[in-house]
Amino acid sequence: MGVDWSVPIETGPAPEDGESFDIIVVGGGPGGSAAASYAALDGNKVLLIEKAVWPRDKICGDAVGGKSLRHVKELGVKEMIEATPHFRVTGMMFSSPNGNQVTISLPKEEVEKREAGYALPRLQFDYMMFQRATELVMQAGGKVVQGTAVSNVHHDASTKQITGVTLSGDCNSTHMAPLIIGAGGYLCPVAKKVVEEMNEEKLRDEAHYCGAYREYWKGVKDVGAEEGSIELHFVDDVVPGYWWIFPVNEEVVNVGIGMVNAERKKQSGIKKSLKKLQHYLIHEHPRFKERFADATVVEGSGKGWELPFGSPRKGASIQPRRTAMAGAMCIGDAASLVDPFSGEGVGNALLSAKLAISLFDREKHSDGFPSNLAEEYMTKLWEELGPELSNSFKIQKIVRMKRLMNLFVKKAAKRPALQDALTDALASKEAQKKLHNPLWLARNILL
Repeated sequence: MGVDWSVPIETGPAPEDGESFDIIVVGGGPGGSAAASYAALDGNKVLLIEKAVWPRDKICGDAVGGKSLRHVKELGVKEMIEATPHFRVTGMMFSSPNGNQVTISLPKEEVEKREAGYALPRLQFDYMMFQRATELVMQAGGKVVQGTAVSNVHHDASTKQITGVTLSGDCNSTHMAPLIIGAGGYLCPVAKKVVEEMNEEKLRDEAHYCGAYREYWKGVKDVGAEEGSIELHFVDDVVPGYWWIFPVNEEVVNVGIGMVNAERKKQSGIKKSLKKLQHYLIHEHPRFKERFADATVVEGSGKGWELPFGSPRKGASIQPRRTAMAGAMCIGDAASLVDPFSGEGVGNALLSAKLAISLFDREKHSDGFPSNLAEEYMTKLWEELGPELSNSFKIQKIVRMKRLMNLFVKKAAKRPALQDALTDALASKEAQKKLHNPLWLARNILL
């Protein structure tokens, strides 16, 4: 039986003012829900805080890749996904500015095991993650609140340690915990406290932020019904960003566009507005207008948002930026972990959630999560994700070279061996290094 994500999620009684917890998680998206779930499975008393009320939408490309599926399977959510409408991703189609295109299949073994990837609205995915987290947190004696924002993040002035939060909204109260997890997206109050207020460092860098715009459409031609490829188009008008077409179920397609903020601000005219640029691509671009000729947009689905990339900052001592201190760790978008090439962030959010919880011991850290483990978290996080994020940042730069992109896609479309290499790169961090190796590129493009 499928999950009905249109009904409210019952989260039980609110915590009493002053009630203490082992871990407080700020943000109930996939990262926060995963952190709360892993913490509850470890026997911690958790307070999970979400400012919205379910069911709620989350603007995104809606793809859930293999990295994410490994975690959602651990948490008992994968079966829930498969019981609801979704699109099974078996490949990725890339097109270059001049119209060349190539489809890269995802690794065959992962596809056969149903571990390659899915695409489904975040309305559904986030609902299931939060619902599962609510079950686990309440079973472990914790509390879950919705419709509640964090109005203040507290710290101890003498120890410079984050100690608790004050809530406002449906629940007005103050709570303390040895560890606060920041999972509230790129505007997360915990991230602001840790980075800007407590350490006087830069939270936002336009060169590492992406603006994006998304709409849902019905009746788009030439897309799979239940499984197939998702599409990434490096259109001349969009580069140095890309335009995507991701089927999310049998009827609906997620259509969106993204561009690095620093680059977008250099544009003029129609390119300055992602919404206007998308309208042009759908209704006027010669390569796409026929596919949308009989399609209709889902009313109210057009929304914009921003993505904080995990690309390395030049000269920074902590990469991609500070994400932790005594008493607090940030995960997912709150830690600026979105892939700078693909824009995918869910998998990195889930990975960072598991890592953060693995470092906490409620008996050893009853007086507060120590600064040395906060440093260890940042080191381990970059050791795990740094090579992948750095590679993606280099690929992001490569696709800005339109002539090179045109030639590369043209050659890839004609060479099965090159397609196989790209398939490997989608699954292997080591294989991804080839994509920014000058000799490898020269051999595969010029020869």
